[in-house]
Amino acid sequence: MNRQSSYSVGIFILIAGFVILLGKLGVFAVLGAMFWPLFILVPGILLHVLVFGRVIPSIALIPAGILTVVSILLLIGNWFGWKPMKYLWPFFLLAVAVGLYEYHLFGSSRSRYLWLASVSLALLSVLLFGMTLLWTWGAYLLAAALIVLGSWLVVRKPRLW
Repeated sequence: MNRQSSYSVGIFILIAGFVILLGKLGVFAVLGAMFWPLFILVPGILLHVLVFGRVIPSIALIPAGILTVVSILLLIGNWFGWKPMKYLWPFFLLAVAVGLYEYHLFGSSRSRYLWLASVSLALLSVLLFGMTLLWTWGAYLLAAALIVLGSWLVVRKPRLW
């Protein structure tokens, strides 16, 4: 075994030892628990790169957009807890809208129906998000509006006819 191959084998064994040690210490479990949505984000970005590099057809922009947006939502849930997902769930529809819109914008098809479907899904997503906020925060908004109206009625000066 010459010096160069001995060096390469030594580096390989050293890296293998560090990987095993870090695995036993739980580093990969922590990283995996925090960053597992990256396994969805990476294929989404890779599909974008392959489409814009003209390696695969532009129809792949639909799943690319969906995967990218969904992975961002999952990262938010994973990092900040899953409670905000009760407000953010309509954005899963937005993921489909983004994929369709990207295909309309950069794909070979400039179909009006594709644009209409993407805009409709985006508007539905925003509408459902607004309804979700009103449903959960609506009682607070109603209470605040009643307090403001009641305060205004109490402190205003009445008109004399």
